[in-house]
Amino acid sequence: MSPTFTIAAKDLRLLARDSRSAMILLVMPLLLILVLGLSLGRIFEQKPDDRIRISVVNLDAGLPTDHQGFPPKNWSEMVLDDLTNTGNVRVELIASREEAEQLIRKGDRAAVVIFEPEFSDRVQRCSFVGEPFTRNPINPLYRDGILTREIGVTILRNPSQLVAYSVINQVIQVTLMRVVIPWMIGQAFEMIGTPPFMERMEKHIPQLKLAYPFLSKKTLGEGIQQGIGAFFSEYNFTGKTWAKLTKSEEPPENAENRSVFEASDRGIRLNRGALRYQVLVPSYTVTFAFFLVLTVGWLFVAERRHGTMVRLLAAPLARWEILLGKLIPCLAVSLLQGFLLLGCGWLVFGMSFGPTPWLVVPVVVSTSVAAVGLAMLVAGLARTETQVAVYGTLLVLVLAGLSGSMMPRDLMPEAMRTLSQLTPHAWALDAYAQLLPAPGDSEQAAPIPDAGQILRYCGVLWAFGLSFLGLAWWQMRLDSY
Repeated sequence: MSPTFTIAAKDLRLLARDSRSAMILLVMPLLLILVLGLSLGRIFEQKPDDRIRISVVNLDAGLPTDHQGFPPKNWSEMVLDDLTNTGNVRVELIASREEAEQLIRKGDRAAVVIFEPEFSDRVQRCSFVGEPFTRNPINPLYRDGILTREIGVTILRNPSQLVAYSVINQVIQVTLMRVVIPWMIGQAFEMIGTPPFMERMEKHIPQLKLAYPFLSKKTLGEGIQQGIGAFFSEYNFTGKTWAKLTKSEEPPENAENRSVFEASDRGIRLNRGALRYQVLVPSYTVTFAFFLVLTVGWLFVAERRHGTMVRLLAAPLARWEILLGKLIPCLAVSLLQGFLLLGCGWLVFGMSFGPTPWLVVPVVVSTSVAAVGLAMLVAGLARTETQVAVYGTLLVLVLAGLSGSMMPRDLMPEAMRTLSQLTPHAWALDAYAQLLPAPGDSEQAAPIPDAGQILRYCGVLWAFGLSFLGLAWWQMRLDSY
């Protein structure tokens, strides 16, 4: 056996007896993935959403029997349509008031809008015109917009999230005004020129009766209505909807802005195969690959402290043979760690490797090369176990946080995503993102990964690893302690 492999075999036996390193490299990643999957899994499954979420409970009992054809659906649906078709708003329908109150108490929602059973009936009675023209008329307007309690809208709020509540309240106010005010204007304008209107006008302008021998009351009423409409030619006062009132285009329907609230899982469940593990397993596989920095650093420090490094230097061995003998067992441990964690991800957590699972091999190997290169560099810089712990832990955690290993990179600001490309972790994560099925894709329906792109990412990881090894070779002193 060559001296290099003799050194490697000896170091492998030392690593095998080091339970502390085994705990860090193998057990801790699995425990973290399990804990995060159980407690914060849904956060890792959420994509960033710039839309404002409006949570709604619709208890509306429907239109009164005398609604005379408008609106074509319940007033609550008219409001929900307006919200849904607003580009930066996402409507979430909650099944019951009890569930909404529970979400508010838990702090999961800043506010929930409730359309009470009488909502359609009350909006139908909103009017600028009083009795006898409108049945039990309601004036919903006040200084800040629509008086929600007058029309049967209740807004539950969380007192600890008042800013978010205020935003939601303003969105609802704008939508209610777009729905209610055109309706009030439309029905009022339709009354202009009607016999009851003309009778009321005759009380205030008795001279109108002098025109009746020449014009019928109906003709005169229609002329008044048309004249007022022509004076406000930019508007259609009989439109009853915002688009018709303002003579603008109806907003495009946007059904994807509306969804039904789904309650989170009850109790503690592993949820094998959940999307969260497609994110967590590769992220922490990459993160803990670079924890090899600590293991290799401790190994080198122990060699110097026990004097075995000096004896190796006295032997008829080239410097490169000694370093290669140190590198091989570290690379073997890193490869074992990577494949074992991914295997556990598949076996325990039910993650999928997509239609081309063989591409996992070059990604794991390339990540291990980068991790071992960085580990050798830190091992050459550190002179004591304390320095290994401080330098290594700080470096590993900073790189993991900067690269997006600790949270989905989609949630990071654009500047941070760009900066993360300076770390090998980010390139490894990009390779896994290209390899693993995307959110919502089944293993059978997932698109074929771009093998060329994955291999390019692997090439960058090799460049990181060889650069780190070059620096380690240039500055490492084997005889110093």
